[in-house]
Amino acid sequence: MSGYQDGRLRARWRRATRLLVAAAAMSAGSLMLTATLTAGTANASPVQRAVLAAPTVSSVTAGGAHTCAISTDGGLWCWGSNYGGQLGDGTTTNRSAPTQVGTATWTNVDAGSGHTCAVRTDGTLWCWGSNFRGQLGDGSTTSRSTPVQVGTATTWARVDAGPQHTCAIRTDGTLWCWGFNRTTQLGVGASPYVANTPLQVGTATDWVSVSTGYGHTCGVRTGGTLWCWGSSSDGQLGLGNLAPQTAPAQVGTATGWTGVAAGYAHTCGIRSGALWCWGENGYGQLGVSGTYRTAPVQIGTATTWSRIAASSDTTCASRTDGTLWCWGKNSAGQVGDGSTTHRSAPAQVGTATSWTGGLAVTDHGCAIRTDAGLWCWGDNSGGQLADGTTANRSTPAQVTLPA
Repeated sequence: MSGYQDGRLRARWRRATRLLVAAAAMSAGSLMLTATLTAGTANASPVQRAVLAAPTVSSVTAGGAHTCAISTDGGLWCWGSNYGGQLGDGTTTNRSAPTQVGTATWTNVDAGSGHTCAVRTDGTLWCWGSNFRGQLGDGSTTSRSTPVQVGTATTWARVDAGPQHTCAIRTDGTLWCWGFNRTTQLGVGASPYVANTPLQVGTATDWVSVSTGYGHTCGVRTGGTLWCWGSSSDGQLGLGNLAPQTAPAQVGTATGWTGVAAGYAHTCGIRSGALWCWGENGYGQLGVSGTYRTAPVQIGTATTWSRIAASSDTTCASRTDGTLWCWGKNSAGQVGDGSTTHRSAPAQVGTATSWTGGLAVTDHGCAIRTDAGLWCWGDNSGGQLADGTTANRSTPAQVTLPA
């Protein structure tokens, strides 16, 4: 932990995402599905056929202690902790099995610590859950247990939810942020302190992706340039110093950035297939040994990295060969390597080479395989692994959506 770390920010983060630690084996449901696939559907029991008929998954997101996924038919499902209504089912009851959010069809979803936001197929944006810092963007600070529309625009393309702020990109390439702005993470200056409706970040119309950390935000533009802003307490902006930024500042001069992921106080990105990380490194979440880094440092020499995810103090990434790797904090098994030992270098998650779909990690991780099957591991204190228990798991097990 760096001496520059803001202790008050970390204390709030920890209180919001305090998790239990326990070990658990692969779920029986996962083993049953594997056996059924081997034997073929002809010999399957009615229960096994129901499992095989369950919807497959096109995207997944991991919140502080909840999970949401969009099925390949456009349905949205959430499960896990629900103290703020972040599951969107009209209650504040935790769920250890996937629960569908209404009947609309969706294209993009992202989960913060205690809230969730998603884009429908009609281009409208909806948020729900905790709203004490205006992170739902509905003009209030009232928490919601069902989706509430953000404004009236029908041109939203993608959304990214942080612990207490949210950012989204429209189809015209403009970037908008709202929620908590204590560390200027909205990119609109030091004021307002809280924004409960979306504010445009600058005037650029070429944003293609955005990622929200705890007190900072980063995004990639169409030219392959990378930009970050907000808190730089541990160098998480990648600008070579610890100075905060009130507006987007370019990270170096290189182009070729294709993805970025902002964690609690660290950031990782992919540039021309190579993996780079910077910021806090107390748990090895940068993938290298040593203290914090204020500028990007390359992780290994591989140039086949294709997808990156980071949140809290853990990072995961997949390669073009379909392998999955995680590192950093591992107290709840969120690295997925069968242990609870923190890792300062990428550790392979099993031996599968079919991790080619969506990827998300906080204190639990989830990823999608080639067959659109969803697998999760790590912390399970709120039932976010969807196995009917609250026992942690240090290796992936398959999650089945209801048929």
